[in-house]
Amino acid sequence: MRDLNLNAMAQFEAVARLGGVSKAAEELGVSTSAVSQQIRALEQHLGVKLFVREKRGVALTIDGERLYQTANQAFGSLREVRSAIVRQRESFNLTMRVSPSFGERWLSSRIVNFSIQHPEWDIRVDATPNFTEFETEAVDLDLRYGEGAWPGLYAECVQHDLILPMCSPAYRETLRALSADPAEQLRQARLIDSVKAYFRWDYWLARHGISGARQTYPFRVDRSSMAIRMACGNAGVILDSTTLAMDELKSGALVPLTDAFEAIEFPAYWLVCPARHMNRRAVRLFSEWVTEQTKAHTEEARALINSFGLTSRFERKAQFTGDQ
Repeated sequence: MRDLNLNAMAQFEAVARLGGVSKAAEELGVSTSAVSQQIRALEQHLGVKLFVREKRGVALTIDGERLYQTANQAFGSLREVRSAIVRQRESFNLTMRVSPSFGERWLSSRIVNFSIQHPEWDIRVDATPNFTEFETEAVDLDLRYGEGAWPGLYAECVQHDLILPMCSPAYRETLRALSADPAEQLRQARLIDSVKAYFRWDYWLARHGISGARQTYPFRVDRSSMAIRMACGNAGVILDSTTLAMDELKSGALVPLTDAFEAIEFPAYWLVCPARHMNRRAVRLFSEWVTEQTKAHTEEARALINSFGLTSRFERKAQFTGDQ
């Protein structure tokens, strides 16, 4: 691309599109002689004539028409992108990408409060397990589930999570009828495996020295929201998030399997973006807002865990498995 004079190409495209040197010079804010000079230089560089003079202006040659079709498409795309960037800069937009279960079960019920505080902003939330490619996508920030290690990006933990074995009250009574031993209950239980969770059953069972459980997993799901609904329907026991199952725990639709096992607390949800995005007012204010919201939620989750007679411990696993 070093041998391509973009200034000359831009002036050629304007002359061809407008049908004359004078009109192109007016649009570009330069003199007609400057435009003519660039066109001659481009013709000399390519070794072909691009225009022929007519009474009312200029007309493209066959070679000129070929070049114009490509140049017009390229510069048209650039003009569209420029206009989109200007519109976005001049409007009040906040675009974020969020892990699906967190978006559905936590953010969706709260984001309206942020919108009420900032009614002039348009907010777009894209719930997907795919992380943003910030260099090529027009996204302000991600709310990611993970361990916080994304090289080259700013990452701030905004939400700790607590996980523990949970099931419906009816399913818990079924297991208690089989055995009073929580470890034996898990050996007899249908275990629902959230395959993209940070802590999964195989790690958790090994950590507690429980062998013989059904690790063939009759149910494997890739969304915690699905696992929670299945557990509410007596499908089995989940090892899942109090952040996502808070409403079910508060209503009694889900209960801890036992108070014999402590809950595991870990840094789970992160605000992630290029560091330069933190200079944007919308991103900065959203960061402050979501941190305030998640702090209150974490305190509520800890209190709820304590109300069940459970304790918790902070832990970070060495290997992360996916997005939730």
